[in-house]
Amino acid sequence: MAELLIKGGRVIDPAQGMDRRADVLVRDGRIAAVGRVASKAKTLDARGLIVAPGLIDIHVHFREPGKDAEETIASGAAAAVAGGFTTVAVMPNTEPPVDTEAAVAFQARRGAEAGLARVLPIGAISVGRKGERLAELGAMAQAGAVAFSDDGDPVRSPRLMRTALAYAAMFAKPLIAHCEDKELAGKGVMHAGLWSVKLGLAGIPAAAEETMVARDLILAEAAGGRLHVAHVSTKGSVRLIREAKGRGAPVTAEAAIHHLVLTDEALAGYDTNLKMNPPLRGAEDRDALRAAVAEGTIDCIVSDHAPHAAEEKAVEFALAPFGIIGLETTLPVLITKLIEPGVLTWPRAIAALTCGPARVLGIEAGSLAVGRPADITLIDPEAEWTIDAARFRTKSRNCPFHGWRVRGRAVATLVGGAVKFRL
Repeated sequence: MAELLIKGGRVIDPAQGMDRRADVLVRDGRIAAVGRVASKAKTLDARGLIVAPGLIDIHVHFREPGKDAEETIASGAAAAVAGGFTTVAVMPNTEPPVDTEAAVAFQARRGAEAGLARVLPIGAISVGRKGERLAELGAMAQAGAVAFSDDGDPVRSPRLMRTALAYAAMFAKPLIAHCEDKELAGKGVMHAGLWSVKLGLAGIPAAAEETMVARDLILAEAAGGRLHVAHVSTKGSVRLIREAKGRGAPVTAEAAIHHLVLTDEALAGYDTNLKMNPPLRGAEDRDALRAAVAEGTIDCIVSDHAPHAAEEKAVEFALAPFGIIGLETTLPVLITKLIEPGVLTWPRAIAALTCGPARVLGIEAGSLAVGRPADITLIDPEAEWTIDAARFRTKSRNCPFHGWRVRGRAVATLVGGAVKFRL
């Protein structure tokens, strides 16, 4: 029987309310013991490190099938483990979209073949992501889809959205909503505010997000399905979600790391690597998101990892595609900008990257409880280094944090007890 002893680290497992110095014994790919462990097993020295459940990112974009030059499932999984993530859930806006049982099975098979992070497909809500006809949710769930989303676009039809919520509930899967009123967003390329006026760029008002959040919350309560609000970016959306949770509505939410640490002022240099949808908002929105993560109104922190080819971003700001990469920078940016300054505690931050997303998807992950899969991330909280996008494992380089001096990083990532990345 294969054993590994991770010895002497600070074990933080929010799912169990654990934050103490302890050993972790792994046996046959699962957690065998946590505490003071005497074992002759091979030892991994974790002194000075944080030992956490494997990090989970439930919002990434791997471009396979369709744009393999930007990212494949294998390269994305390699980026994931390098960033400390043991599980990633992949959005379906590929070319063609993941809207069938066969497409879900293809992504799951590619993830298994890569043998790195666990790759969990998310199926499309509508056929072709066109928002017209419901996709085969049941067949995709049987093939391994952990959720459904038309991310990149909203489901415009409230009737279809309500039907999808009801159907997804039959399979105990959440619907992940991209909340954006396209009419209100118009041809906007950044947040509508002072900086859009200064820069002469078309703005996307906060109301474009908030009206759709309000609609989808109402529909979720009416249909009884589980709604997960993707990449929340405004203080108004936070208020709506907080109120809905207070009513007991079946809703969870996520915030992307860039919305937690940056504002629209960062676009003063017209850097297309800072162009994403939803856009960077104002300081009040950023601060509201931070408070919502700290209090638990927002359940998860995600990267919204969205690779693009260099030539696509090397154009005028208005013409560049939305999206940035983030799997290999989320953890160090989180530590540097949110944990070190005291905005989030270590346990709360790790909860938003482990048990929070695990609960959203209903998966057996996010905890170091005995018997669970030995998905483990070892973090050096003191490591100081400079982010260099040229050294990333992802195929793309559209990184807004290139050149940042940061503190903290994943130094080892274990999936099923096997070391998949070690610095």
